[in-house]
This record gives sequence, structure tokens and C-alpha cells, in this order.
Amino acid sequence: MSRRDFVVAGSAALGGLLFSGCSKTPLPPTYGNLLRMADDLTYVAHRALLPGQSLVREYSHKDISSFPATGTFDPGVPGSPGYSEAYRGLQRNRFVDWRLSIEGSVERPGSYSLADLKRFPSRTQITRHTCEEGWTAIGEWTGVPLSRVLIAAGMRPTARCVCFYTFDDWADSIDILDALHPQTLLAYGMNDRDLPTAHGAPVRLRVERQMGYKSLKYLQRIVVKDVFDDCGKKGNIQTGWAWYTGI
Repeated sequence: MSRRDFVVAGSAALGGLLFSGCSKTPLPPTYGNLLRMADDLTYVAHRALLPGQSLVREYSHKDISSFPATGTFDPGVPGSPGYSEAYRGLQRNRFVDWRLSIEGSVERPGSYSLADLKRFPSRTQITRHTCEEGWTAIGEWTGVPLSRVLIAAGMRPTARCVCFYTFDDWADSIDILDALHPQTLLAYGMNDRDLPTAHGAPVRLRVERQMGYKSLKYLQRIVVKDVFDDCGKKGNIQTGWAWYTGI
């Protein structure tokens, strides 16, 4: 699409969010739980006080550090947690047949190959990954901004959140502000190389304005929804983690 079409479509989608009214802001489903109400406070405070599209700090190549894949299990290895026969087959074929499905509240649902994603204008950024376990690392990520794919798929103005599903049986969601953020990527490259298996090959999500566990690996499906969805039993909120982890 032309630059003008991209700007117009993006403005329309963002405008739908901003003018939907504060009462419709999708809140984490923790209200009423005394131990989790801080999640709601963090989300509301960030959205009310911080610029919606402000960028996180980006670093230089000399700042790139060792980057462990802590807690990751290869979903293509039989017997490993999250093992997927489908992923194993794709892995054997170097992901030639891999497709990312875009569904839900979009005018043009469909699926995208790795080659399709690489045809979009790319973005490369060197950012800090902050893990909930207390460690940090700096890496370079290359991919397509999620916003470009959502706009190409015709995301509707009624969209409220975007849900992600992975081959290793994880799921999570983000709101539309983070989905349209220019640093939120569908990343297929890391440190000038193809994304390695340990970091989510062939494509992972990078949500730079939230804690590391929001950046899901091994993406399989994206579903745009008109209502807030915490992804149920597979979502982080069900296993004791916060839905929103803004930093």
C-alpha cells in the first residue's frame, strides 16, 4: 500500500480506539481481587499519563549483549513441554510451509508465509528485553511492524484487542494501542540472522513496551477481537501473571 493509504488507515484504526470512550477501555480482568488490583492501576495509569505511541529506548550495536533463551523448550522435540507435531514438520522443511493466520475482526482474513511478511517494509531495532525473573538483555530485532499487517488485513475500527496463539500452546493478548505501536514487531530476524529456534523461529512477537513474557514465540495464529479477551485458560492471567506489564 502507498504511504498515504497506510497513514490514513492507521489513523482511522487509532482514532477508533481513542474516540471509543474511556468507559470502553479494555481492563485486565482482575478487578475485585485485592491482590491483583495493582494490575488495573498500572494499566489505567500508563494509558492515562503516558503518550500512547511513545518509543522505548533503542541502543547501538555495541550494546548488544548475551541473550539467553531462559525457560524455552523446542516445540519440535518429541516429549518436550509444548511439543507440536505440526511445528516439527515445519521445522524439518525450514518453515517453507509455515503460515501465520490473521482472523477475526478484519475485512480480509487470510494467512501469510514468511516470504509474505518479508515483502512488507521492515523495521530493525535494538532494544532491552526485561524478564520477569529479574534479568535483562539487549538484542537486535528485525521484522514487520504488526500494525502494517493488521492494516493490510483491514482491521476494523471496532477492534479492541489482538490475541496471539502459538505452536507450543501458549496464548496472550494486547490492546490496540500496543498492537499499533511502531515498535511492536512480528520479528523474523535477530542480531542480523534468521530468528533461531530458541528465540521463537520462524516468527515471534516483540512487544517492547511490556515485560518479556508478553513477546510470545512460535507464532501460529492472530485473532483480532471486538471485545476484551484474556485468552482464557491458556492466558497468563489464569496462571498468576499480570495481563498488562507495561514498562
